[in-house]
Amino acid sequence: MTATADNRADNRDQTFAQVMMFVTPAMFCTNMLVARYSAEFIPPVALAVWRWLGVFILLLPFCGVELWRQRRYLAKDAGRLLVLGALGMGICGAVVYAAGKTTTATNIGLIYAVSPVVIIMLSRVMFHDRMTMRQILGTALALTGMLAIVAKGDPAVFLHLSFVPGDLMILAAAIAWALYSVLLKRWPSLLSINARLASIAIAGVAVMLPFLVWETATVGPITPDFRTLATLATVILIAGIGAYASHGYITKHLGPNKAGLILYLSPVYNAVLAWLLLGEQLAVYHWIGAALVLPGLYVATTRSGKT
Repeated sequence: MTATADNRADNRDQTFAQVMMFVTPAMFCTNMLVARYSAEFIPPVALAVWRWLGVFILLLPFCGVELWRQRRYLAKDAGRLLVLGALGMGICGAVVYAAGKTTTATNIGLIYAVSPVVIIMLSRVMFHDRMTMRQILGTALALTGMLAIVAKGDPAVFLHLSFVPGDLMILAAAIAWALYSVLLKRWPSLLSINARLASIAIAGVAVMLPFLVWETATVGPITPDFRTLATLATVILIAGIGAYASHGYITKHLGPNKAGLILYLSPVYNAVLAWLLLGEQLAVYHWIGAALVLPGLYVATTRSGKT
């Protein structure tokens, strides 16, 4: 009975994680929209630091007691937390915000496509993971759909790409995200999802503090007006707590390979958000891309029915 109950609970967790595969990318896309919107009035490091400090403060009432009880464990695990904080909150935060000022949306989408591939390679080296034919097919469909949107239906786009320094920052962020995703699974934790996110968030803040001091001295502090506070609230609640807690849940129950596939949905969600918020029109290539990405993710993340 206990084994059966455990199996049912595991199946429920995996089913919910599969559903969140289609919700989480929208929260991550919110972060990129905010980064572009706030580029002129919030410096990149300040935006990243206040984002993750806000996440820590909001999560503290829900996991503060747990963090205090596990303080010896946290001290022992401090090195790993700092690495995860530097990768997931520092490089994938401040560096992306800075890169968004110089690179294009097309290049961001194309370069970030490297991340799921790197995740698969790292998982194979670190976990000896193997992909089934079903997973390979689903990943190929999702990648093809994502590239169709990035290229706007014209493969010749890839022959005329130009690269700027911001592209190297995005490449670094894509690799950092892959490492973060794999290490999140490679380094299991005794903490709950909220407590672990809070501990990684404050570790990321600690890593970025010296850079914040330098940025404040050279650029100046942020202006705490309504626009700034509304922007910070958005990245804290949606792109911070929502996106990263959901990603952690997916990684825990489906593994880093499948969790990495959510990046392929970003171009689809970017197009939809631009249509809803900016009034941009949806083109045929958006529909073609979505028609490949959505079933691709379904095929790659669901079981074939055989045990």
